Amino acid sequence: MNHYLTGFCQTTEKLLDSNQVRMMGRWKHHGQISTLDHSLFVAYWSYRLARKFGWDEHAAARGGLLHDLYLYNSKDKSAHPGLQCFDHPRAAARNAAGLTALSDKEKNIILSHMWPLGGQLPRSREAWLVDLVDTFCAGLELAGIYHPARLREQLGVTPLLEEEPALAPC
Repeated sequence: MNHYLTGFCQTTEKLLDSNQVRMMGRWKHHGQISTLDHSLFVAYWSYRLARKFGWDEHAAARGGLLHDLYLYNSKDKSAHPGLQCFDHPRAAARNAAGLTALSDKEKNIILSHMWPLGGQLPRSREAWLVDLVDTFCAGLELAGIYHPARLREQLGVTPLLEEEPALAPC
């Protein structure tokens, strides 16, 4: 594992182990790309670029990983009748805040990642970075140029595709 992957794993370890993040593997986001794979792709490249520029790579990685933590099938309009592109940043921010303590910068990264569609203006270099990386990664995924499942496999993150059975008491 290269030093970027190692640093990214150390920064996001607790989030990568959480069921909520792993559940993002249940839903397709861009074509056949799962929300988990897309979020890992965005988070890793945001981390890497922020580190290169000397910016807050921890906020970029955490905000990038949690930017699409909305946990519903965005293609099913009966289950979620709102306009997905306008609503999902707020749902992701609520879910992320329930999962972990968020800095103001991380919360803004999540809420502004669809700017100008999502509503909130990015207020830091890291928020602008995640917004741009998200757009770039989505373009690569939709064009079929890159499938980010390779990154998930390198990181050793296993999607939680269905309910895990309860553990039997010892």
